[in-house]
Amino acid sequence: MEIQASHPVTKSTDPEKHDATSGGNHDVEDDEISPIEQVRLTVTNTDDPTLPVWTFRMWFLGLFSCALLSFLNQFFSYRTEPLIITQITVQVSTLPIGHFMASVLPKTQFGIPGLGSKRFSLNPGPFNMKEHVLICIFANAGSAFGNGSAYAVGIVNIIKAFYGRNISFLAGWLLIITTQVLGYGWAGLLRKYVVEPAHMWWPSTLVQVSLFRALHEKDDKNDRQMTRAKFFLIILICSFVWYLVPGYLFTTLTSISWICWIFSKSVTAQQIGSGLKGLGLGAFTLDWSAVASFLFSPLISPFFAIANVFVGYVLIIYIAIPVAYWGLDLYNASRFPIFSSHLFTAQGQKYNITAIVNDKFEIDLAKYEEQGRINLSMFFALTYGFGFATIASTMTHVALFYGREIYDRYRASHTGKEDIHTRLMRKYKDIPSWWFYALLAVTFVVSLVLCIFLNDQVQMPWWGLLFAGAMAFIFTLPISIITATTNQTPGLNIITEYVMGLIYPGRPIANVCFKTYGYMSMAQAVSFLNDFKLGHYMKIPPRSMFLVQFIGTVLAGTINIAVAWWLLNSIENICQDDLLPADSPWTCPGDRVFFDASVIWGLVGPKRIFGSLGNYPAMNWFFLGGALGPVIVWLLHKTFPKQSWIPLINLPVLLGATGMMPPATPLNYNAWILVGTIFNFFVFRYRKKWWQRYNYILSAALDAGVAFMAILLYFSVGMENRSVTWWGTEGEHCKLATCPTAKGIMVDGCPVKQ
Repeated sequence: MEIQASHPVTKSTDPEKHDATSGGNHDVEDDEISPIEQVRLTVTNTDDPTLPVWTFRMWFLGLFSCALLSFLNQFFSYRTEPLIITQITVQVSTLPIGHFMASVLPKTQFGIPGLGSKRFSLNPGPFNMKEHVLICIFANAGSAFGNGSAYAVGIVNIIKAFYGRNISFLAGWLLIITTQVLGYGWAGLLRKYVVEPAHMWWPSTLVQVSLFRALHEKDDKNDRQMTRAKFFLIILICSFVWYLVPGYLFTTLTSISWICWIFSKSVTAQQIGSGLKGLGLGAFTLDWSAVASFLFSPLISPFFAIANVFVGYVLIIYIAIPVAYWGLDLYNASRFPIFSSHLFTAQGQKYNITAIVNDKFEIDLAKYEEQGRINLSMFFALTYGFGFATIASTMTHVALFYGREIYDRYRASHTGKEDIHTRLMRKYKDIPSWWFYALLAVTFVVSLVLCIFLNDQVQMPWWGLLFAGAMAFIFTLPISIITATTNQTPGLNIITEYVMGLIYPGRPIANVCFKTYGYMSMAQAVSFLNDFKLGHYMKIPPRSMFLVQFIGTVLAGTINIAVAWWLLNSIENICQDDLLPADSPWTCPGDRVFFDASVIWGLVGPKRIFGSLGNYPAMNWFFLGGALGPVIVWLLHKTFPKQSWIPLINLPVLLGATGMMPPATPLNYNAWILVGTIFNFFVFRYRKKWWQRYNYILSAALDAGVAFMAILLYFSVGMENRSVTWWGTEGEHCKLATCPTAKGIMVDGCPVKQ
C-alpha cells in the first residue's frame, strides 16, 4: 500500500524495520524509499504530525542557546587556538533540561486575547524530538552555521585592530545582519531543487538525525548490543577527560612532528616535517580538535569526497609546492617561508602594511614603490592559483554532470516522483514565496542605505552591492548541489575579492565588504538549505524552520557585534602579534588571514600582484585549467561508461582540497584524511552494522566532549592565565620551519645560509 502524506506511519521508529530494502516495511513501495544507502540506514520513514513544536520550552531553550553560543564563539574566535562550539553541544545539554521542564512546568491551559478559542499551555506534554530539533536550529544560528561567528565581524576587526581606524556600531551591526540574511531570500526559492530531491542528501545532516534518534528513541530491549545513548555517554566522557591532556597538560600532542625532533638544526627538515608551519610529512595528532576543527568531523564526509580531498591535497602539498620551492625556486620562493600567509618584501622581511595606507584609507603609491612589490610564500601563491581553478571547475562540473537533472527537476518540480520523506512533508503548510521575496527586498533596501549613507565607513558603492548579490545568486545553486552530494562547499571568497579588486582597486574595506556580500550571502544560503534538509528528514513544519532560522540569525549577529565591540575596546593591542606579550592568547589567526586578503585584493589590488604590475600573473592560467578539467573527466566518463569510478572524480572538491589553508594546516588534513578513511571506507565496508548504529554518534560525542572540556579549561585556568610550563607545552618544536633557505637572507631567529 502506498503511504499518503495524510496517513503517516507511526508504529515503529527503527530504521531497520522501516527500510524497504530489508523487507521489514511493507507500507512503503520500493520506488518511494530514498535511493541513498546512508539515508535509508539513518532516517526513519515515519512521522507524527501531532507533536507540538511552538512550545515555551522550545522558545526559552532555543533563544538562550543561540545567545550563549554566539557569545562564546565570538569570544573564542580572537584566541590563538580558536574554538568553535557547534550545535552538538547544545543538542546534548538541552535534552535533560527539556525533560526537566516537562516535569515541573504547569500544565494549565490558558487563552491569549485576540486568538479566539485557542488554548495554550507552558507544558503541552513530554519533551519531544521536534522541539529539540528547533532548539538546535537556534543554536546553529548562534554558531553562524558552524563557522563560529558572523563573517562580517572580520571587517570590524580589521578596521579597528589592524588598520587602526574607526567604524560606528550601527554600521557594523547593519553590515553583519544584512550579510547574514541576504542569501535567505533566494535560498528559499531554491528548496525544490536541492532539498526535496532524494539524491540531494546533505551528508552532514545525518549526524544530527542519528544523534536525535539516539537521544530520544528507546532501543529494543531484546537487542544485546550497547544502546546508542550509552555509547554516546561513554565516548563523551572519554573525550571530555582526554582533552585535558592535549588541551592543557601536554599540548605538544596537538602536533607531533617527530622529524623536527630528530633534525633540530635543519631548516629544510623542519619545513618538511612541521605540521603547523611546514608540509607536515609524518606529522600526526592525538587531539580530536585538530582532527575536526577546520574541515569538520571526518566521520561525516562520504569516502569518495575524502578520496578527492586526499588526491588534491597530495597534488598541492607534496608535489606542486616542493617542485616549485626546491626544484624550480619559482618567484624566488626560497627567500620566504615555504608555508605562510604573511606578506613579504623582496628581501624576505615582513611587509609593513600600515606604511602604505594614506589618510583616506587608500593606497599610498609613493610608499608602496618605496617598499617594492608584495611577495607571497610559495604555498600562499599556489593556494590562490588552485582557488582560481576551483571556482572555474565548479561551474563546468555542475553543468556537465548535473545540468540535465537540474533541467528535469525544473520542468517536473510539481509532478516529479517523490520519495517517502518528501511525501510526508506534504502534510505541512509550505512557506509562501512572498515571504522570501519580501525578505530579499527589505534586506537589499537596508544594504543600499548602508552603502549610500554610511559609505565613508564601508567604502562600497551601491552598484557593488547589486553586483555582489548577482554573483552570489548565480553560484548558490551549483555550490548547493556539490555540498548536498559531497559535504564539501567551494567558496566564493577568492573570485569576489578578485573581481572587486580589478574594478575598484586601492580600497581595502570596499573589497572585503563586496567579498562578504558576495561570498557570505551564498554561504548563508547553503547553510539555510542544509538546515531545511535536516527539517525535511525530521519532519519539521517549514514555516517553523524559517522563523527560527531568521530570528536566530538576527539575535546571533547582534551578540557577535556586541562581544567584538567589547573586546576590541577593552584588550590593549588585540590581534597585534608584535605588540602583545609573548604568552598572550589574543592573536586573532583568522582575522590575520582576513587582513592579508584585504591588502592583496583591496589595498594593493590584483593588478599589482596577479596582473602585469605584479609577480604572479601566471596564476591566472589556473582559471582555464579549472574550467577544462571537468570537461576531460566528462569525456572519459562518456567514452568508458562502464568505469564507475570515473564520475566519482569531483574536480571542484579535488582542486579545492586545500581551500581551508590557511588557517588550516597539513596536520589537520593528515588527521582528517586518515580518520575519515578508517571509518568511512574500512568500517563502512566491513562493519556496516556497527557503522549504521554508532558512526555518527561517535562523531557527535567526540565533538561534545572536547567542547565541554575546552569551556571548562578556559573558565577555570584560562581566565587567570594559569599555565603548565615544560617541554610538552612548548609547541611542536619546529622553530626553524618558518625560515627561508636562500643565501644571504637575514631573518631574526634563523640561520643565514652562505
